Amino acid sequence: MRTDDMSEQVREVAKIHGLTNTSAALDYAANAHEGQLRKNSDIPYINHPLNVACHAIALDVIDDEILAACLLHDVVEDCDRTYDELPVNDDVRNIVRLLTREHPDKEHRDEYMQRYYAGIAKDPRAALIKCIDRCHNITTMAKGLSPDKVRRYIVETRKYYPALLDAVESVPEYENAAWLLRYQIKSMLSIYSTYCNGD
Repeated sequence: MRTDDMSEQVREVAKIHGLTNTSAALDYAANAHEGQLRKNSDIPYINHPLNVACHAIALDVIDDEILAACLLHDVVEDCDRTYDELPVNDDVRNIVRLLTREHPDKEHRDEYMQRYYAGIAKDPRAALIKCIDRCHNITTMAKGLSPDKVRRYIVETRKYYPALLDAVESVPEYENAAWLLRYQIKSMLSIYSTYCNGD
């Protein structure tokens, strides 16, 4: 789907449902990611957060804080912005804070990743966004990552995402979304495991 089409879809949903955080996040994210491209491609980076937000909408998750955080989930990590700059409420900022990943040295990476994913698993909204984010990244990563990085991605997904999916599923209104995300992640892991010679 084209950037303009996704942006228009999110904008229309925000207008219909009075999602003020989402409206503000849409323009802010577009500005913050301006000029950035997806790895090893000519695709504007903003396509990724827009796709995550549209995925949430397709899963019938029409929630102002969730959609705003979908749009902003990479802004602090990748755009040299601060949480205080985000034009949204503290609830959205806290979700973005949970989703923002640091880059520790190799010696401390495993310990950091355990803390990172454990924090996300405590908030079903953050877990939902992270699972959608992973679904989009999995479906687009073959071109942008080396086989070794794809293998690491598979191992990380298998290790941490069952707990995130359980967190999503713990919220009754997210049960259908959790089922679809679990199915998509499992299917893509199977495909990529074959691609990487069955890691």
